[in-house]
Amino acid sequence: MKIVVIQGPNLNMLGVREQNIYGPMKLEQIHAQMKDVATQNGVDIEFFQSNLEGEIVDKIQECYGDAQGIIINAAAYTHTSIAIRDAISAVSLPAIEVHISNIHRREDFRAKNMIAPVCTSSVVGFGPFGYHLAMMGMLQIMNEIKAAQEAQAAQQA
Repeated sequence: MKIVVIQGPNLNMLGVREQNIYGPMKLEQIHAQMKDVATQNGVDIEFFQSNLEGEIVDKIQECYGDAQGIIINAAAYTHTSIAIRDAISAVSLPAIEVHISNIHRREDFRAKNMIAPVCTSSVVGFGPFGYHLAMMGMLQIMNEIKAAQEAQAAQQA
């Protein structure tokens, strides 16, 4: 099983930008923690970060047939990108969106969320720990899907 973690614009600047909002942890540290959890659970994990909307759309599409789940922090594109929303919807994979800050307590323009309606779940406002929560959630979802598939196969046998 494979999870793809997709990070949007400016997340490569974590640990440098607005530490009062996003904290001092760097993206590489978050990814290292996620990799540890994936390894402990026998799951492959791939990381991708881009500041470009089209590259994020391409990566989501590449997940079709290659991954069983997506964890995505679309960052600012959360509020503007119909293309990312449509890509998530098109691949029909479980997707969990993560936001380090609580986007509902920030500027008014962040209140509009284009991708939440096509995601399985959202983790918002837990800081970098939100990625760990998303990993736990995705592992649970993947286990439930696997169990349902096994039960269906057993019924057909």
